[in-house]
Amino acid sequence: MTFNLDKMIEKLQKCEYPTENEIGVLCEKAIEVFSREKNQIEIMPPVTVCGDIHGQFYDLVELFLLGGKIPDTNYLFLGDWVDRGFFSLETLLLLVSLKVKYPTRITMLRGNHEARSVTKIYGFYDEVLMKYNSPQVWLWCTNLFDYLPLTVLISGGIFCVHGGISPSTSTMKDIKEISRVQEVPNDGLFCDLLWSDPAEVSDFTPSPRGAGYLFGQKTLDEFLRTNNLSLVCRAHQLCIQGYKYLFNKKILTIWSAPNYTYRAENQAAILEIDDELNQNIIVYDAAPLEVRQIRKF
Repeated sequence: MTFNLDKMIEKLQKCEYPTENEIGVLCEKAIEVFSREKNQIEIMPPVTVCGDIHGQFYDLVELFLLGGKIPDTNYLFLGDWVDRGFFSLETLLLLVSLKVKYPTRITMLRGNHEARSVTKIYGFYDEVLMKYNSPQVWLWCTNLFDYLPLTVLISGGIFCVHGGISPSTSTMKDIKEISRVQEVPNDGLFCDLLWSDPAEVSDFTPSPRGAGYLFGQKTLDEFLRTNNLSLVCRAHQLCIQGYKYLFNKKILTIWSAPNYTYRAENQAAILEIDDELNQNIIVYDAAPLEVRQIRKF
C-alpha cells in the first residue's frame, strides 16, 4: 500500500485516526526506529520534558503550542500516552508518527500504561474496538510498546524515567542489560522503573499500587551519589500544580495531563532544560472547551 507519513501527521493533527493498514505500516516503521535505540538513551540539552498525557489529545496540542513544534523543539516524553482519556489512539499515533519523521527530535520512554495488561483495563483496548471493531490495531500498538526505551540521561547528570528507582539495582549498568522487548514484568528492575514512587519512607517499601516500590530520600541520595547524578526527573503521579519537587529538589515529578480524566481540576506542566541545565517549568491549564471535542465511548 502507499504510505504517506506527512499526510498521516496532517490527519492526526486534526484528531482524525488513519486506516487500519496505515497504522500497521506506521508501527512497523516505528519499531525499526525504536530498535536502534538502547535501553538508556543519552541526550544533550536543550530539551523539553513532558509527563503523562493519557489520551488527552487536545491538551497535547496545547502542550505543543506552549513548548514549540517538532522539529523546532527537542522533546522527551516520559510515557503513559494512552488510557483514561478519550483519544489515546490519536495521541499515541501522533507522537509515534513524529518520532518516525524526526527520530532525533523526540524521545519516547515506556510508561506503566504502555502494557497489554494495563491497557486491557483502563481504556485503550476498548477505544480501539470502538473505532475499528477489531483488536488488530491494539495488537500492533502493544507490540510496538515492547521496543520503547526505558530511561534517559541528560548531560550525564539528570536521570529521566517514568516511575522511579529500584532495590534491584544501584548502577546504570543493570538498566542497560535489561532484555526489554517483552511485556512489562510484574516485579524486578524493569517493573520498578515504570511503577515506583517517591514517598516519606525510610527504605524501599512495597507500593500500594501492587507493583514497584515506594522509596525515600535516603535511598534516592544513595542512587544519585553512586551514579554521579544531580536529579531524577519522572512522571507517573498526578500533581495538582503540574509538578512537584521532593527531597531537597533532588527529584522532580512532571505531570502533563491537565484536568486529568476531565474532572481532577489540576494544572499540568512541562520542564524546559537549556544548554546550561537551567530548569524552567511552564504550567498550563486544560485546552479551552471551544477547541475540544468530547467523544465518549
